[in-house]
Amino acid sequence: MDVTETNFQSAVLDRSHTLPVVVDFWAEWCGPCRQLGPLLERATAARAGKLELVKVDVDANQGIAQAFRIQSIPAVKAFRDGRVVAEFVGAQPPTAVDQFLDSLLPSEADALVQQGDEESLRRAHELEPTRADAAVPLARILKDRARQTRRSPSSRACPEASRPTGWPPASASSAPRRAPPSPPCPI
Repeated sequence: MDVTETNFQSAVLDRSHTLPVVVDFWAEWCGPCRQLGPLLERATAARAGKLELVKVDVDANQGIAQAFRIQSIPAVKAFRDGRVVAEFVGAQPPTAVDQFLDSLLPSEADALVQQGDEESLRRAHELEPTRADAAVPLARILKDRARQTRRSPSSRACPEASRPTGWPPASASSAPRRAPPSPPCPI
């Protein structure tokens, strides 16, 4: 999709809040641009809707080129949440383009963190142990469970329930025996 100064805001910045948008800054006269463009198109198509590719002709859209300090083309910038998150300049081999695009896609751990349940957060933490966005919610879940366990009446045995039947025990002495006082049962 060709983007101009009139639709850059909606097609790139706003759209990047939904999925990554890759912008190919190019010009008709640029030989390396004509090599990189089709490569980007094929690589983006192979990722089936997980990111979007747009093209900006720097000659026709000098304001955008200036705003993003394009000094050499081809220049490729990836946007997420309205800002540039990755970029490269110059023609690249297919493996480098694939690595660049793959780095923009959510990882397995990203998807697991989005699910947010204990099992998913544990798996995300196993995959990427340094991810605070997995470790912190997991710690909260475990802390809440521990707190609930401590408060739960079924987690504490009532002293009366632990006494053997027939208390007090029969004794040879005729004097009645009393059980020691027990604290109230937390219910």
